[in-house]
Amino acid sequence: MVAAPGPMAERFWPQWRGPYANGVSKYADPPLEWSETKNIRWKVEIPGRGSASPVVWGDRIFLLSAIPIALTGPAAHAPQGGVQPRPRHRYVVLAIDRKTGTTVWERTAREATPHEATHQDNGTYASSSAITDGRRVFAWFESQGMSVYDMDGKLLWSKDLGDKKMRSEFGEGSTPVLYNNRLVIVWDHQGQSFIVSLDAETGQELWRVNRDEIDTWSTPLVVEHEGRAQVIAPAMNKVRSYDFETGKVVWESPGVTMNPIPSPVFGDGMVFVMSGFRGNNLKAIRLAGAQGDLSKSDAIVWSLNRDTPYVPSPLLYDSILYFLKTNSGILSAFDAKSGKPHYQLQRLDGVPNVFASPVGAKGRVYLPGREGVTLVIKHGPTFEVLAKNKLDDGFDASPALVDHEMFLRGYQYLYSISEQK
Repeated sequence: MVAAPGPMAERFWPQWRGPYANGVSKYADPPLEWSETKNIRWKVEIPGRGSASPVVWGDRIFLLSAIPIALTGPAAHAPQGGVQPRPRHRYVVLAIDRKTGTTVWERTAREATPHEATHQDNGTYASSSAITDGRRVFAWFESQGMSVYDMDGKLLWSKDLGDKKMRSEFGEGSTPVLYNNRLVIVWDHQGQSFIVSLDAETGQELWRVNRDEIDTWSTPLVVEHEGRAQVIAPAMNKVRSYDFETGKVVWESPGVTMNPIPSPVFGDGMVFVMSGFRGNNLKAIRLAGAQGDLSKSDAIVWSLNRDTPYVPSPLLYDSILYFLKTNSGILSAFDAKSGKPHYQLQRLDGVPNVFASPVGAKGRVYLPGREGVTLVIKHGPTFEVLAKNKLDDGFDASPALVDHEMFLRGYQYLYSISEQK
């Protein structure tokens, strides 16, 4: 099973990709339809920029944002050539009341000028999502460090791991994983890459293992299998599993493509890893008996070398694996056990460009796009559109689903979407 970050976690949305890191809520029942004038409980403007997804616990929503506080700053080489200004920023943590949308508290984790630029199209300096276990909020700004607060906003500890050097200054965006009172962080960049485990109470380093990898944006996954917790970390050279307690490599398989961004998911005894930049790669890796080098073993149950996502992570709902092609609104759904397609390359009407990851609940799949449309389709082997919902904002962050609500972070606003009677 996938390791959840804390007790009662499955009732909320405590981390990136939800309680079990697969994009699914077992208990949520969000609306089918909404617009700017229908089923909007509240809509609030969010200061600064960020593609960090909202996380939810109890009556609080936690959100990370980077607020520019100077119009100009030292220039940096932009990813597409030329130079890009680097204004000084405040890196903030927002605690928002779930019922009203009002800010309960705001904390500045750091004020600094970024050492590098970020992607001109979709890059932000707050791309990683917060994590909460109901006692603490972990705010991770990568090169700007980790700041940990209690639920009332009191700083408990902070830690700086240095500066990441990303290829072409594309920016950062990997989120840590929290399990059994430990954090695991993958730090893959142009310098010495590593994976590190920290004590969640103190920030003390428990183990660190160097990696022969370059830039990775994928978030690791903790899976409990046969009495052992292991950390799955996809990358370009290798997909590796590390022992959660020691950092020792349990197994490794051939890697995915360059610039791995999608996060892995687990189900039916298999881990599914994929990426889609300068190539396409999807692997279904069976964990039973997986040990050492898997390149010549039968642990790779099935694979695919076409139509995989670049930025959006997959959704694993029951035994159906949903994923998009590159960053486009073209959806495929596969039987996770066999690798046989239910359908492939289905165009999503009104959703041409997608960076957000799909989510699922109550027999429905929600697919938000950059132009403000969220398509809702029926969960199952046949493609069927249930609703097409348009808002006046665009979406790169992924939704959070709790109870009868969907929380959707746009470029400018945070929406609470729930049935209004």
